[in-house]
Amino acid sequence: MEEFLNYFAALTTVQKIIWVGICLAFFFILENLIPLVKHDYKRWRHDGVNLFFFAFLMVINVAYGVALVGVTKWTTQLDFGILNWFEMPIWLGLVVSFVALDLVSQYFAHFLLHRVKWMWKLHMVHHSDTKVDLTTGVRQHPIEFILREALALITFALFGMPVAYYLFYRTVTIFFTYWTHANIRLPQGLDKALSYIIITPNTHKFHHHFERPWTDTNFGNVLSIWDRIFGTFTYDDTSKIQYGLDVTDGDRDEDIKYQLGLPFNKSIKTDY
Repeated sequence: MEEFLNYFAALTTVQKIIWVGICLAFFFILENLIPLVKHDYKRWRHDGVNLFFFAFLMVINVAYGVALVGVTKWTTQLDFGILNWFEMPIWLGLVVSFVALDLVSQYFAHFLLHRVKWMWKLHMVHHSDTKVDLTTGVRQHPIEFILREALALITFALFGMPVAYYLFYRTVTIFFTYWTHANIRLPQGLDKALSYIIITPNTHKFHHHFERPWTDTNFGNVLSIWDRIFGTFTYDDTSKIQYGLDVTDGDRDEDIKYQLGLPFNKSIKTDY
């Protein structure tokens, strides 16, 4: 177990980029082999817009990495955090860390993005994509990403996690970012069976439906248990799904200036 975790603790930037590339390539191939829907779009233009947002996230990640190192030194020096206050085997510490990050920095953060008005307007950028595919996962307003990462950093500090635990979760999250957004059709029985444990491609597609109540369901990132516990889980017929938002201009989902301005656009009304 220690050797396994040491591998993640020692991950280089190049290795992380390679992992992202492997995930992108894998799901790109699957989208062409087993698409869920036939998108009528210029693929490279659409994906190029989403990857433009991804470039913002990569820059922010550099600053976040520096902050992560600083917080790690602080928690280590002060012996701060739940994992430092209670003795437990390594495997249990990893499980506790994984569960905490998935619940607090992902499910809870995502729930807030749908419940707090100004946060929802940031999150609209992600939901305004009318042709959801694997690149939609990295389509986030830069300010939203900063908020998400800040909450992840707080969770990391409160639990006093070894950086290896955190990097293991992040590695899994990268896979799930593309897995849940990928435009792929799994056998219905398989997708539904997996949805009792993890967020599946079909499960997350309902979250990208253009109107409530489906927009406000399936907030989970990796584990589906949180949605089931808190009553936000749904599963239905994917043919009923229409992507985008009912309060934004769907024809401008590839207009970068319009998208970056969504949080500050007073003409867009929302009940949140």
